[in-house]
Amino acid sequence: MTFNEQELVNGCKQRNRFSQKQLYDVFGGKLFAICMRYTKNRSDAEDVLQDAFIKIYENISSFRNDSPLEYWLKSIVVNTALNHLRQQKYLKDLDDIEVYENGIADREITLGDFQMQQLMGFIQELPPGCQVIFNLYAIEGYQHNEIAQKLGISEGTSKSQYSRARGILQQKLNREKRFDDGSVRNTQL
Repeated sequence: MTFNEQELVNGCKQRNRFSQKQLYDVFGGKLFAICMRYTKNRSDAEDVLQDAFIKIYENISSFRNDSPLEYWLKSIVVNTALNHLRQQKYLKDLDDIEVYENGIADREITLGDFQMQQLMGFIQELPPGCQVIFNLYAIEGYQHNEIAQKLGISEGTSKSQYSRARGILQQKLNREKRFDDGSVRNTQL
């Protein structure tokens, strides 16, 4: 589908329903994927996406064209997801844990053998604090000082939660890879 971003934004600023629907059609799938990374289930992700689009439509007049529209939309979705998690009290227990020193988190994670849906499932299984910080740092590209400011935590907490998330994900990936190549199944028979 081809669209002119500026015309789309102008239509949404005028509360044109067709333009709003087109905005949703063009970006809804990508934004929903972001919502799924921050929530534990499809229903919560749908709620976050709906809330985000309400905010987008209400605040589109503040979009200044100084960055791509998609970045502006993504920032609203991420902030809406974080607010949702705060309301659900998922972010209340972010503790500064000792650096995860089992060595797993320092190795590079190889993802070539895994499907995106499988990886998303692993991310959704992370403890809430780890999940949020992993998404913000590894996927959205925020720095630890920005995450700390955004979540009201220390930079050390952000780093330790990220390290913990990487360690957990590495363990899941290693465990799943063993099942895929049959090595664990054969030894258990």
